[in-house]
Amino acid sequence: MKIIVVGTGFVGLTHAAVCSEYGHEVYAYDIDHQRIEAYRSCRPEAIEHYVHEPGLTSIILENHGRYLFFVDDVESVIEGADALFLCLPTPPKPDGSSDLSYYFAAARYLAELLARRRDQRRVVVINKSTVPIGTARQLERVLREYNVPNAGVASNPEFLPEGDAVEKSRRPDRVVVGADNEEDFRIIRRIYSQFVNHVRIRYIETTPETAEAIKYVANTLLLTYISFWNGVGARLAETFPNIIMEDLKRGVTADARISTWGSYVSNGAGGSCFGKDIQSLIYQLKTAGQSVDILQSVYGINEYQKTYLIDRAIREAGVSFNNKTVALLGLAFKQRTNDMRDSSALKVVEALLGRGVRSIRAYDPMALREARKFFDPEKNHLFERISYHTSVREALAGTDMLFISTDWEEFRGLSRTIEETVSPPYLVIDGRRMIPDYTELVAAGYGYLAVGSPYMPPGDALPGRGRSRL
Repeated sequence: MKIIVVGTGFVGLTHAAVCSEYGHEVYAYDIDHQRIEAYRSCRPEAIEHYVHEPGLTSIILENHGRYLFFVDDVESVIEGADALFLCLPTPPKPDGSSDLSYYFAAARYLAELLARRRDQRRVVVINKSTVPIGTARQLERVLREYNVPNAGVASNPEFLPEGDAVEKSRRPDRVVVGADNEEDFRIIRRIYSQFVNHVRIRYIETTPETAEAIKYVANTLLLTYISFWNGVGARLAETFPNIIMEDLKRGVTADARISTWGSYVSNGAGGSCFGKDIQSLIYQLKTAGQSVDILQSVYGINEYQKTYLIDRAIREAGVSFNNKTVALLGLAFKQRTNDMRDSSALKVVEALLGRGVRSIRAYDPMALREARKFFDPEKNHLFERISYHTSVREALAGTDMLFISTDWEEFRGLSRTIEETVSPPYLVIDGRRMIPDYTELVAAGYGYLAVGSPYMPPGDALPGRGRSRL
């Protein structure tokens, strides 16, 4: 099948690469010429400057020029296309609604080209972007407006977790396709032929509106799990003595009806989807006159979680951040990605600077280049207080306290590094519960504050007694 993928960000690039891996003729199109040239260069560092996803670069290198082509002129490849996948940004507006300006600008341009094509075989335009319910119908109206012949519209939402996008593209939990026309379903079945009758993967055909809703409900439910454990489980363990967070999770999720996913506790979930999608769903339902109390609570808990440890440090540990130097470990919103969109670290930096820290010494294994874009001193002179470092030890040197904001595996064994690099009095703020042998630190005179545990002052825990606290 001849496929055109419009938009080559995280979703579009991954989808284009994996489709080419299955032998489809794939043209990945973007209006960003520099991005396209970077992909064409086949230089890993150039590709990963834009999208850093484990395993993705190797697929591109293997298939480029064979099944995968990068173009900045879609008109030259539109003839003979079977499907166009729209993988475009739909960022939130201040009121929570989705900004569809990029989406419809692209849709109108493509409709104009499709109306002029000589080969008028059936072509289906497929939404992979997360778009408000009813967007597929709007896209149909655009195609009719431009008198596009023999074209259909479908919704095919993506469910790709960053850091595992390649694996989930190859072996998804489900493939959801929403369309009205059997011929459109048939085209998409051929694209996803390896999944249609799979024994494990659910291939679901439904209406476009249902497909659009599935994406929103899935992401909102995942954020609800996270917010529940942060807003209830963690609060219980922080409030009442002798509640052991790990035992609480094991005991509750031993019930087969209750998912273990999301039972970890943290300083909030970030990324490009959860916050944006729940805000959009709140807007859509509220505009329709429906109650959104539960959604607003879920969103509010997650946002509160991003900085509440700083407030706890002031309240419980008696800390003043004014004129202090803080080590910040982790800038990406989660491990295995360089993506900082809606990262908790963004709010942490804002809160620390707002409380007068002298400097922030930051380290992340992948996101340092991205961080310099987000914390541009030309946008805010306070960002001059941030310095970037290439190792944990370098970031820790000369600091008064530590904040762990991302769950990188290398942060799990930090207790010895902390002891060798900084001396008490020193506070460790663990937003991801990354230090399992925290009792050794506390016994050595360090203060320890983690999500899901009460504050542990220096000397409060001796080896063998810590399970009552963490």
